[in-house]
Order: sequence, then structure tokens, then C-alpha cells
Amino acid sequence: MSILPFPSAVYAARLEHAVALATDAGLDAIIVGPGPDLQYLVGVEGDTIERLTALVLGPGIAPTIIVPRMELAKVRSTAVGELGLGVSDWVDGEDPYDLVAAAVGAVARLGVSDALPALHVIPIGERFGMRLELATPVLREGRMIKDATEIAELRRAGEAIDRVHRGVPGWLRAGRTEREVAADIAEAIVAEGHHTVEFVIVGSGPNGADPHHEVSDRVIEDGDIVVVDIGGAVPTGYNSDSTRTYVVGTPDPVAAERIAVLVRAQQAAVDAVRPGVTASAVDAAARTVLADAGLGDAFLHRTGHGIGVSVHEEPYIAPGNDLVLREGMAFSIEPGIYFAGQWGARIEDIVVVTAAGCERLNVAPHELVVAG
Repeated sequence: MSILPFPSAVYAARLEHAVALATDAGLDAIIVGPGPDLQYLVGVEGDTIERLTALVLGPGIAPTIIVPRMELAKVRSTAVGELGLGVSDWVDGEDPYDLVAAAVGAVARLGVSDALPALHVIPIGERFGMRLELATPVLREGRMIKDATEIAELRRAGEAIDRVHRGVPGWLRAGRTEREVAADIAEAIVAEGHHTVEFVIVGSGPNGADPHHEVSDRVIEDGDIVVVDIGGAVPTGYNSDSTRTYVVGTPDPVAAERIAVLVRAQQAAVDAVRPGVTASAVDAAARTVLADAGLGDAFLHRTGHGIGVSVHEEPYIAPGNDLVLREGMAFSIEPGIYFAGQWGARIEDIVVVTAAGCERLNVAPHELVVAG
């Protein structure tokens, strides 16, 4: 008996939408390997391995999953079994690409998901004797616009990670290492309702100037500015991702002033979100506030990224991205400022585009929080 995160009708609608998008894009078939797209479409989780697992779908094609027999029971416990999709299993010594060819049939244009590795893409291309295309433009369209069920799960994840952030001041104090603080945070992420801990960043003092610093054995000192960026997945697979900046003890006045500017920049970007504006316009809203305060060069990355069954997915809130925002898109707003060898700061919320603007899914205090 299968236990699905969502009713099987949800997955049936997703498959139908993917086929419609493939048709509009002129693709005759799509091959989806393990990764976020496969999880989204039929609830099959896991990463790609040397044994091929792939879902074949397209206009006029009965959706079929090719799977190693040793994984068959697990796959049948997902929407694949609930919906009665076609299954072609294979064992070591057999050629799974024969099964792909049989499921796809004769096609002129064939797309593959971006998570499918060259290990499988090259033999598939050789089997069909054609140049394969990325199906990303088709698959991202389905995942990029969240329905009410998905938004509810993102909201649940956001509320849970907010509760974790409210506990950080009690764990963050001088004399402890980043690693010790991170262990407390990871435990709390699970205790507050997440199924997995996807990442914990505790960047104290100069480590905070590295946007993707994780943790180290550095001992936290009095006066340190500390970036805490954390997230995990709730049982349905939807993720949280939120960053707050803390100070242990009394902050340096210059640092406090700059972080106050960062908070205003983050709010300006949130205020800019609404249907019809571009992703680059939201990025520019944050960037302009920082530039006007002389902090433009300290902002080293894009303003945000989409979130769902992946922590990072489309849309990307970045310079030059003219993608027009639509209701149901969910993404982070996370400008940061970084001063090499000194400290860094970042403020991050997840927002969902609504008809009138956006809903902020993280409401823990945005200002510099005193810990210790």
C-alpha cells in the first residue's frame, strides 16, 4: 500500500500538464531521470545512479517508468502504482535503453530532464541517432507556479524554520564553536517538523563574509556578527530556507548601521514583488538601496532563487532576468553584504506572488538580533 504526500489526482494533473507543455513546445517525448522533476511528477525520490531509472511521457505516449527490478517495489509505492502507470523493469545484464526506445517509439524531437547525467544521456542519444534537447523549459514551467496545496506546504515549512530562528539566540554565545551551534540548530529543525535537514550555515565573524560558508570549529567571540542560514524539507518534500543575522553581545556601530541598510534593501525587494514585474526589477530594488548607501560592491550574488521540492529552482531573482512574475511563483528574497576578513550579513525570506503583491512566509525578526 502506498502513502503519497498528495492525493494521486494531484500527480495525474501534473503529468497531464507536463504533456500539454511538451506538446506546446513541439517535443514528441520527454525522458525524466531521478531528481526534483521526477519527485514532483510522480513522487519518486532519490538521485540518479548507474542503473537507469527514467519516466517517459509525451503526446500520444502512455506514461511509462523504466526501473531496475531491485527498485520496483519502492517505485510502485509512489504515484506510479496509484495511477497504474506503465512499468518496464530490468535486471543487470539487460539493456535498459531498449526499454526506453520501446516506450518512446518513433520521434523527431526528444527532450531529457536536466538531472539526467551524461552516463545515460549519451547512450540514449546514440540509440535514437539524434541530438537530444533539454526539457528544462517545459518541466520548470510546471514546477515554477505553485498551486494552493504546494503553497500550504511551503507556508508550513516557513513557519517551522521561523520557530527554529527564534531559538538561535539561546544557542549562539561566545565560547561555543560554529559546529556546536549548528548541531543544536539541526536538532531543532527536525524537532520543529522537518523531515530532513538540508543545510545549516553558521558564519561567525570573518566566516560570515563567505556567502556559502557552512560551519567550522571557529570559536565564536564577543562582538561577532553571525550569519545563520538554515533550511530543511517537510515530509511532503517542500523546503524552507531562511537567513537571519545575529550579533553576540554589543555590535560595532558601523556594522549595525550597515545591517540596518540591508534590512531596508530586503524590504524594498519584497515591496517590489507583484505579478507583471520582472525578476530583474525585484533584484534592482534591493541593489539600488545598497548602492545608494555606498554598499553596492558588498552585494556579491543574486537577490533570490525559486524554492519548492528543490531548495534552488526557477525563478531566479537576478540581474538581466526578464522573466515576468506570475501569481503562484515562490522564491527567496535574500540580499547580503560581505566584507572579506571582517564580517557578513544576509536577510532572507521566502515569498509567494499573490494577485495583489506577495505573501511573506517568514516573519521572524529581520533586524540585527542580539544573542548570547
